[in-house]
Amino acid sequence: MTKILVGGGAGFIGSALVPVLQEHGYEVTVVDLLWFGNRLPEGTRVVQKQLFDLTETDVQGYDQVVFLAGLSNDPMAEYSPARNFVENGALPSYLAFIAKKAGVKRFIYASSCSLYGYTVNELYDEESPVTCSYPYGISKLQGERGVMQLQDEDFSTIALRQGTVSGYTPRMRFDLIINTMFRCGLVDGKITINNPSIWRPLLDVRDTCSAFLRAIQADPSISGAFNVAYDNFTVGQVGDIVREELMELTGEKIAIEVLNQQDYRNYKVTCEKARTYLGFNPKYGIADTVRHLYQHLDEFGDFSDKRFYNIQVFKELEQRKAAK
Repeated sequence: MTKILVGGGAGFIGSALVPVLQEHGYEVTVVDLLWFGNRLPEGTRVVQKQLFDLTETDVQGYDQVVFLAGLSNDPMAEYSPARNFVENGALPSYLAFIAKKAGVKRFIYASSCSLYGYTVNELYDEESPVTCSYPYGISKLQGERGVMQLQDEDFSTIALRQGTVSGYTPRMRFDLIINTMFRCGLVDGKITINNPSIWRPLLDVRDTCSAFLRAIQADPSISGAFNVAYDNFTVGQVGDIVREELMELTGEKIAIEVLNQQDYRNYKVTCEKARTYLGFNPKYGIADTVRHLYQHLDEFGDFSDKRFYNIQVFKELEQRKAAK
C-alpha cells in the first residue's frame, strides 16, 4: 500500500483531500498543529506536531509527501510577514530536503497562482514571469523554488499552482471569494464587489482534490509546476453568477454593490500543461460550488464564528504566543 504523509492535512483542503486519498486505497498520515481543529475521518492517523520538528527518521517509509501547510492567504501574510516567509518559504524547503534524504520518491507542494501578481490582459502559463510584490505571493514562490531545485531522477517534485479555491469542506472557511459572496448574499442580502474588472482563476475544492490525486498518480518521471484552475473569471462575473444561483436557490432578492477599489492582484492562467501531463480535467464551475455550499447550509450555524476565518484564528494564536 502506498504511504502518504500530508503536512497541514487537517485544514480546509486537507479535510476534503484526506478522505479522497483513503477512498483510493492510500495509507495516509497527517501532521498538523490543528490550529483549526480536527475534522478528518475517524481513524485517520494524525500527529499534532510542528513540521519543522520532523526528522529524516520521521519521514522514512513514506512514498510521497504532500505539503498543504503554511499561512494560507494575503491577510495572514500581511499580519505577520516574518512568520509568512518562514512557514511558506523555509518550511516546505526543509520538509522536501529531509524527505529526499529519507528516500521519499515524490514531494507535492501546494503552490498558488498568486505568485503571478499582475498579468494585465495576458493568459499566463508556467513559463511566464512571476511578478507578485506582496508577501504571500513572494513566499509561495520561495517555497516552490526551494522544493523544485531538489528534483532529480529519483525524487519527483510537483508544484500545483492553484487558482483561488472555494467550496465546502468539513473544515469550513468563509474568507474565500465564492464562499464570502455566498455568506454575504445569505446574511446581508447583498454581495459587495471591490473591483469588478480584475481577473482570478477559480477552483472548486473538489477539483483541487482531483488535482492532487492526479499528481500523486502521475508517472514517476513527471516533475514541474502546473497551473490548476477551472477557468478565469472577472470578480464582477463571479458576483453575478453567485447572486443568480443564490436567488434561484432561496427565492430571495439579492443586491450587488460595486465599490471600484483599486487592486494590483490581477491574473489569469492557462491550465493546458496540467491537462496534458497530469490528466487534470476540472468539473465544477461557480454555480456548482454555490449549490454544494447550499446543500451543507445546516452545518454552518453562526457565519460570524471566528473558526471560519483564518486571519481571526491566526491573530488569536499570535496574540496568545506574544502574551506568554
